[in-house]
Amino acid sequence: QVQLVESGGGLVQAGGSLRLSCAASGRAISGYNMGWFRQAPGKAREFVSCLTSSGTSTYYPDSVKGRFTMSRDNAKNTVYLQMNSLKPEDTAVYYCAAGVGSSYAYTRTEGYNYWGQGTQVTVSS
Repeated sequence: QVQLVESGGGLVQAGGSLRLSCAASGRAISGYNMGWFRQAPGKAREFVSCLTSSGTSTYYPDSVKGRFTMSRDNAKNTVYLQMNSLKPEDTAVYYCAAGVGSSYAYTRTEGYNYWGQGTQVTVSS
């Protein structure tokens, strides 16, 4: 069992930056693919980033590529999402997730077994 707790969300102006953190407990995150997803009101949860269990590969959709960077600190059992050049359309609740799925599942919610409670990110124009 893995427990995930996100933090670092808030209100920021367009063009600004935020760093989200996801602290894990129960098991080491190095054994899991770690992902970030987001969900805006009235929309489906969408993939934001994935860092594979090996720590060598990251994946991003085109909507955030070049602006968001995911990283991991095994000693702190924590993953991060650095978000730069934020846009109003990035406004959503951001969720951290852990899973053991294959590469097919990196970008899909069904590829993750454990989820945090989410943290709100609001970008004003």
